[in-house]
Amino acid sequence: MSIRKLTIMAILVAIAVAGSTFVSIPTGIARAYPVQHAINVIGAIILGPVPTVMVAFVTAIIRILTGTGSLLAIPGSVIGALCAALAYKYSGKQWLAGVGEMFGTGIIASLIAVPYAHLLMGTSVAALFFMPAFLTSSTIGAVLGIVVASNLRKNTINRKSFLDKNIVR
Repeated sequence: MSIRKLTIMAILVAIAVAGSTFVSIPTGIARAYPVQHAINVIGAIILGPVPTVMVAFVTAIIRILTGTGSLLAIPGSVIGALCAALAYKYSGKQWLAGVGEMFGTGIIASLIAVPYAHLLMGTSVAALFFMPAFLTSSTIGAVLGIVVASNLRKNTINRKSFLDKNIVR
């Protein structure tokens, strides 16, 4: 992996952690943190599947350790990141990365969260308990991520910077 890609990954982790600290939306039973989902979509579009899943996992661990996320941050972010990245990889369409994030987090992760929460958190809830909060968060984040990623791709990520062209060797 290149230094450039690792740097972009670190920046995305930092934005997701900071964004989770400052941006949250109450959704009844839980709080929605759409910045994580936006970062998943951005990572899916500019980095690919493996780096995006790594960003989501590291972000979830940091959020758990700092108290801005529960143990549900792991399935909620990693599954959505994987689905978003695979959807974009095989379609090349940015909007499908957003749909992948919404489906991965809002549907799959919310269903996996039930036994996960029972095993690791000792809670017993119905199968669809987490779905409204996960869908709300992932939908807002996916839309935000598509908008930001499309602007990044047009303006900065795919262009060589001025410094790269003018380095004296």
